[in-house]
Amino acid sequence: MSTGAWVIIVVIAIVVLAAIVALLVVPTLRRQRLRRRFGPEYDRTVQELDDRKTAEQELAERERRHAQLRLRELSEDEKRVYSTRWVEVQERFIDDPAGALTEADRLVTTIMAERGYPTENYEQQLADLSVEHAEPLGHYRAAHDIATRPAGSAVSTEDRRSAIVHYRELFQDLVGVAGRENKDVK
Repeated sequence: MSTGAWVIIVVIAIVVLAAIVALLVVPTLRRQRLRRRFGPEYDRTVQELDDRKTAEQELAERERRHAQLRLRELSEDEKRVYSTRWVEVQERFIDDPAGALTEADRLVTTIMAERGYPTENYEQQLADLSVEHAEPLGHYRAAHDIATRPAGSAVSTEDRRSAIVHYRELFQDLVGVAGRENKDVK
């Protein structure tokens, strides 16, 4: 066989090998990137959709939608105002647990809107928040589930306290005060 034929065979082998590696490595790298970005939300989405590829497409779509949002950070003054309002919610809990829970939900929604997140649809809120706030998202779900129980359902004071603690996790992440303050309702 001539040298030219060997060169062609080697080039074809390299191209085929590169294609095989790309087909195996690219999905793995994508999966790792999505897992890092979405944390527990990655596993929840895979479980909910019962198909890893579909879940990864859903998460990638969330990233694309999120990139189109006009999000902003809160100013230091806004952070102080919202932190003060959060303390007031926690203080209100002592005399009015139900009212405090309603106010906690309202405050978190207000902050989302102020940051630029759409707030009309709860499911869309979850999807949009999952891109940058995946860690506290489970807390938000738990709080929302308690806060939106149907009228006549038993919601204990302990349930309401738990919901406010859950809301606090998202509040702190949205405002950027995680772990520094606002821990009155334990």
